[in-house]
Amino acid sequence: MGPTRRRILRQLAGFGVIPAASRLAWAVDYPSRPIHLLNGFAPGGQVDIFARLLGQQLSDRLGQSFVVDSRPGAATNIATEEVVHAAPDGYTLLWITTANAVNASLYEKINFNFIRDIAPVAGIDTAPLVMEVNPSFPAKTVSAFIDYAKANPGKISYGSGGVGSTQHVAGELFKFVTGIDMVHVPYRGAVPVLNDLLAGRVQATFSPLSSSLGYIHSGQLRVLAVTTAKRSETLPDIPTVAESVPGFEAGTWDGIGVPTGTPADIIAKLNQAYTATVTDPAIKSKLADFGGEPMPMTPADFGKLIATETDKWAKVIKFANIKAE
Repeated sequence: MGPTRRRILRQLAGFGVIPAASRLAWAVDYPSRPIHLLNGFAPGGQVDIFARLLGQQLSDRLGQSFVVDSRPGAATNIATEEVVHAAPDGYTLLWITTANAVNASLYEKINFNFIRDIAPVAGIDTAPLVMEVNPSFPAKTVSAFIDYAKANPGKISYGSGGVGSTQHVAGELFKFVTGIDMVHVPYRGAVPVLNDLLAGRVQATFSPLSSSLGYIHSGQLRVLAVTTAKRSETLPDIPTVAESVPGFEAGTWDGIGVPTGTPADIIAKLNQAYTATVTDPAIKSKLADFGGEPMPMTPADFGKLIATETDKWAKVIKFANIKAE
């Protein structure tokens, strides 16, 4: 299909005037060629590895290969914009993460409106961050941490993987709901944060569980709580932050999206395939290795999650006056 015809089809789909017979033909024949899944992360990273693992199973289910394309840069905005401008035919998918909900308010100038331009397809997984400290830190519970912070305003520093990262906004949400004063120290990625936390150069962080599990099990770091609404199956004895701070929730999540205008029947077919894949016992086991759990959702429910998260992080970004670097 040439670029001119793709553009016309996209415009027609946006106005809802593609003949019903054409839309039905797309869905019946779909997929008839390889599907490309774009993600905004570097090759070889956790997202890239897991997306390829899912792609293998999806290829078996749908009879076409899934090509995972990494488009790192601008906190996933480069990959997102490419999918926004792709033909709405189900052959270009986007790996959606918490970052997409954050970016909607973090970046003042982006060439798309995520909620308007990307249609939700399926939820993939959810995973907690862990609120953790160096073992020398005096607090052993979330409540004790809050008491210490209130008695020592501005003396606790917490590290994150960068300005506007999920770790950063989780820390600012914690400050927002507890009224404590902590100093944010941004790094370039999650690994340097943990190195300085181990060395005692920062006192706390809200780290991806998968990055911290080894240090937690070895006793090199002390985990105070997980940030999801319910306890993690990976660390069932660790409380949630919400058990001390009601309503707090800052877990990470992943899902799949397509350009707006993609036929509903194609979205439904993709949702069915992804839901069956993420609930497969072998995939659930792999997710557990990353500290995650399956998050199967209908397109409508996944869309509600995106909208809710976008609104929540917009309030946090405004409160903390976070500006993209």
